[in-house]
Amino acid sequence: MAPVAAMTALLDVRNLTRSFGGIKAVDSVNFTLQQGEIRALIGPNGAGKTTFVSLICGRVPVEQGTILFNGKDITRLPAHKRVRAGIAYTFQITSIFANLTVRENVELAGMREGHDGSAALAVLKQVGLDHLAEQKAGDLAYGHQRLVEIAMGLGLHPRLLILDEPTQGLSEEEVAAFIALIREIARNTTVLLIEHNMHVVMELAQRITVMQQGRILAEGTPEEIRNDADVQRAYLGA
Repeated sequence: MAPVAAMTALLDVRNLTRSFGGIKAVDSVNFTLQQGEIRALIGPNGAGKTTFVSLICGRVPVEQGTILFNGKDITRLPAHKRVRAGIAYTFQITSIFANLTVRENVELAGMREGHDGSAALAVLKQVGLDHLAEQKAGDLAYGHQRLVEIAMGLGLHPRLLILDEPTQGLSEEEVAAFIALIREIARNTTVLLIEHNMHVVMELAQRITVMQQGRILAEGTPEEIRNDADVQRAYLGA
């Protein structure tokens, strides 16, 4: 994989702000994500991480600031058009269709957003679920349900895949498989990962962005973040 410095910016956010009840959940954030990068977004609960990515994907309207994706201003673009532009977002809590088969979940996710759902089996093979394609999604173990959701995102053929707490509730073995999967996905897709599991963050991320109270506290390589005194005090428990 090419060094981050040689990559082209895919996402460029400037002065992004969003308030709820007078409290700034996201406060004048500037953020750049490079094409082909795996970036981790970390911070304590309430830091504004999920609101931030919800602004990027259009689930929450922007109060102030601009969002450029692939060089185009998408600040006011509806969420479904951002999906078609190449942004896929999987949720912190699984949002599969429990009564549909695994294959139907992936096909439906694509068809709802104007994509061809016929490649579902190829996507399921990529995440290791092709052997469960005809099983009801609601009957799967929790870890497999999380993989179905990732497959639903990949079925949209995104340029940017945003994952919100994807390893929550997974076993150690499932976490190890997830790390390998994301490395494979990142060959063709830029990944933005909200994650509390610091082992996953340090294993996967090329760069880490740390949020605190709606602002960016620090950014850097895993080694830089591990050694940052402000981050240690605010988040890593030192």
